[in-house]
Amino acid sequence: MTRILFALLTLFVIHDSQAQYAYFATHGKISFEKITYTRARMRDLMANMDAGNNAGRRQGGGGMMRMGGNLDNMPESSTQYFELTFDEKQSLMTAVEDNSNQTGGGPSGRVTMGVSGGNRGSRGGMNMSMRRMGGNNSKVLYQNLKDQTAEIQVEIDEKYILNDSLSPITWRFTNEYRTIAGYECRRVNGATPDSLYLIAYYTDQIPVSTGPALSHGLPGMIMGLVIPEMHIHYWATKVTYSNELVPTNWKDKKVKSMGVNEFSESFGRFFSRGREDNNTSNKRLILEQLIY
Repeated sequence: MTRILFALLTLFVIHDSQAQYAYFATHGKISFEKITYTRARMRDLMANMDAGNNAGRRQGGGGMMRMGGNLDNMPESSTQYFELTFDEKQSLMTAVEDNSNQTGGGPSGRVTMGVSGGNRGSRGGMNMSMRRMGGNNSKVLYQNLKDQTAEIQVEIDEKYILNDSLSPITWRFTNEYRTIAGYECRRVNGATPDSLYLIAYYTDQIPVSTGPALSHGLPGMIMGLVIPEMHIHYWATKVTYSNELVPTNWKDKKVKSMGVNEFSESFGRFFSRGREDNNTSNKRLILEQLIY
C-alpha cells in the first residue's frame, strides 16, 4: 500500500511540475549577448559613406560624411548584453550594464563619424560616435504582439520614443538545428520588406512569437538572430521563467514620442550610407543603426 501511495504521489508531483512548466513557459526573461564584428562593420560603413560622398560631390550637394580615427586599433568584435522580458502578449528588451566590456580600444581605437553641410534647423550640426549609433544602454525595444506594434526608445543627442508597426518578415524554414541555451532551435532564413537578410533560430518550447531586436513571426521564441550584412549576432545565454508580466513603467515620461517616418524625415539623411535617398531607404537605415 505504501508503494502504491508513493507511486501516486510521484505521478502527481511530475504532473504538477509539468503543468507549472507549461504555464511559466510563456512568462520569463532571457539573457542575450549581442556580438558586433566591429572592424568588418566599420569597413563596410566607411566604404558606403565614401561612395555617398563621391556621388554627392558629382551632384554638387552638401551633407558630406567624414570619418576619423584609427581603424586598425579597433577590436575585431565587441559584446553588449541585453535582457528580453516576455509574456503571451508582449516583450521588452533592455540593455544591461557590463563594466568589464570595453568597445572602444582606447582613445586611438575610437572611430567617429561627423556630418558637415546640410541644414538641421535650430539643432545645428551633429557629431555622433559609432558607439552611440550602434546602440547605447538607453535603448529599449517593446513589442505588442497582439496589436503588432513596436515602440523604440533611443538616444542620439537626446532621448526619443519611436512608434511603428512591426515590419513583416518573410521566413523560409530549413532542416538545420542547433542547441542554444539548452534549447533545440530550428534555423529559418528571413527577409524584411527592404530585403535585409536575416538568419534566426527559434524554439517551440517557448511558445511566444518574439525575439531580440524586434524579430518576430515564428511559432516560438527566437533564441539566435544573425544579420550578416551588419555583422551582428544575437545569442541567448540563459532563460528564467516567472509568473510576472512585462513591466509597463519603462517609458521615460519626458521623452518626445514620434513615428519612425517622422523621425526618418528629421534624421534620415544623417544615416545615409550612399544608398538612394528616399523614405524607404532612410527608414531602413534608421532601423539598422538604432534597432539592430
